[in-house]
Amino acid sequence: MCLYICIVQIRIMETIAISEFRSNLMKVLRAISLGEKINITSRGKVIAKLVPPDDTIVEARKRLSKISKKAVLNNLISPIETKWDILEE
Repeated sequence: MCLYICIVQIRIMETIAISEFRSNLMKVLRAISLGEKINITSRGKVIAKLVPPDDTIVEARKRLSKISKKAVLNNLISPIETKWDILEE
């Protein structure tokens, strides 16, 4: 339950002062790992933006997983009946 409360508190926060960032570093990093984007300010001016990494490998694996659930694999070992023109040259 504590984890849920911490995440809810961080999720509503899009901008955080640098002093709060220092005090809540682990909570902020946890929120970023869950997809949050957070601006860090100093005296009201944004000095940094923290965003989760662009993990293309993870996204590619998710897409591949979705595709593989729909794929139909027949007998991959036996030769096919259809003759290809390129093989007869």
